Amino acid sequence: MKLEKLFSVKDKTVLITGGSRGIGEMIAEGFIANGSKVYITSRKGSDVRETAERLRERYGGFCKAFSSDISNVNGIEGLYAEFNKNEDHLDVLINNAGAVWGEPLESFSEVGWDKVMDLNVKTIFFMIQKFLPMLKKNAKQDSKTRVINIGSIDGINTPYYENYSYSVAKAAVHKLTKVLSARLISDNIICNAIAPGPFPSKMLGSAVEHDYSIISKKNPSSRVGRPEDIAGLAIFLASKASEYTIGEVVSCDGGLVASAGHDLTND
Repeated sequence: MKLEKLFSVKDKTVLITGGSRGIGEMIAEGFIANGSKVYITSRKGSDVRETAERLRERYGGFCKAFSSDISNVNGIEGLYAEFNKNEDHLDVLINNAGAVWGEPLESFSEVGWDKVMDLNVKTIFFMIQKFLPMLKKNAKQDSKTRVINIGSIDGINTPYYENYSYSVAKAAVHKLTKVLSARLISDNIICNAIAPGPFPSKMLGSAVEHDYSIISKKNPSSRVGRPEDIAGLAIFLASKASEYTIGEVVSCDGGLVASAGHDLTND
């Protein structure tokens, strides 16, 4: 029951997709700082290698970068082949890679629908399918391996922006997490999801011109997310402490979901 055992992720082998920036980098930072062996992926090789080098220099731990386009099954198979050259098992798979597309309803394009649904939903399913043997390798009744899918509060609330395929895709991620959790637990693999709210990122930043002050004012916590917020939750879901938490979608949003529809100005 000691904290260092209950929440430890030391020496765990972790794979994080979309780990070169934003929430993926924040999560990677948390695991590296706490002694995990971390692999991060991104479609842009130069970006992901720079991130891995920066995190190694900062924490002195292990972080290796893979360049891969996992929006299709061929790319996932290529990533698996590269990972398999380095490891024979996987303790924690974090499916974070994603895309967003915003267009008015009247002109919303098929490419905007397909790109987002493929990367945000299809990729998660086939990543889990392909890496299942590695997740099963060291999975035991008293030492389960983990899958953590990154959804969004846009998959829970009605989003402000016209990002139709994104919000629908993230709702599908939440449902997929619950469906897969029921199947994977029989193999001693725990599957949960995180639904982040606003965090500094290229995706959100481009929508608000990297000015987070208005978003912060609308948040019950009066700020956007910090690296320790998302990393802390991910570490909890990867540690012994969450072994009885299965198939959940945990919001990490400063209270936005909890206060949806509640006019804070009338308090």
